[in-house]
Amino acid sequence: MSQSTSEITMRETMMKYINSIKAACLFASLSSGVVAGANASDFDVERKYARTCAACHVSGMAGAPIAFNQQSWAPAMNKGMETLVANAINGINAMPPGGLCMDCTPEQFEALIRYMAAPKAK
Repeated sequence: MSQSTSEITMRETMMKYINSIKAACLFASLSSGVVAGANASDFDVERKYARTCAACHVSGMAGAPIAFNQQSWAPAMNKGMETLVANAINGINAMPPGGLCMDCTPEQFEALIRYMAAPKAK
């Protein structure tokens, strides 16, 4: 079955939109100095979240689960931590591989996911 011109145009428009989100997130990552090397012993989950994940997870950009909102994170958390870490490493939907944390280890991705999926401590 062939696609109509409007379906192709819509698909192209969506891909441009997703790619622009990826580019904006990458720019935010690079401009905040995120790419510097990480030392596992001094990993600060709150700081790393603020410098990387927050770019998309504060607002739920492009369908990202909203940070500190358990209801928003529930469907993702139901997939299991192993899947979520793999998604963070490999990318999923509009999230590029590594998200915006180009130097995170799998353990650090897990810490970031747990941090974002929990209610914000007051």
